[in-house]
Amino acid sequence: MSRVFTTIDFMRHGEPVGGSRYRGQIDDPLSELGWQQMQDAVPDEIPWQKIVTSPLIRCQAFAEELAQSSGLPVAVDERLQEVGFGVWEGMTRNQLRADDPHILQRFFSDPVANRPQGAEALSDFKQRVSAAIDDVVNQSPGQHVLVIAHAGVIRAAMCYALGSPIEHMFRIKVSNASMTRLQFVPGSEASLLFHEG
Repeated sequence: MSRVFTTIDFMRHGEPVGGSRYRGQIDDPLSELGWQQMQDAVPDEIPWQKIVTSPLIRCQAFAEELAQSSGLPVAVDERLQEVGFGVWEGMTRNQLRADDPHILQRFFSDPVANRPQGAEALSDFKQRVSAAIDDVVNQSPGQHVLVIAHAGVIRAAMCYALGSPIEHMFRIKVSNASMTRLQFVPGSEASLLFHEG
């Protein structure tokens, strides 16, 4: 009996207004550069059958424009929001280091034990992202789906697919408008086909 694969391309949003910062769930729109980055990332021949997007405007606005131009259906999934960064939301790395020069070093060495105050627990974050992925896979057998989301969501998806501990998620670099392709078999293993494509 042949196995039915679901292929998911995860696209990170482009640059938002305000540039690089721990944005989390702050709902900043895309900058002009961000729009261009995402438009450039879409292939000439659309391979997808549907689009699923984070509700945050830096993802959803582009998803709706692409759906309109391509004729693809688009669905919004609240579970695909970026991880919540608590009191860090809206702050740059330099702003965080100004108060505590070693704050990011501690965070990256152990992001579970060194969560920002009020931040979402990484275990909860992985659980909601994994549940969203499972629903896409179960509802889209044999299809190729585009998911437009955030760096944290893509990192969590890769950890889920590859069985990597969620505390390792920040070891994965995810560039603006980059593409990551994962292939899933319901109830079975997943494969990473490429990252940062």
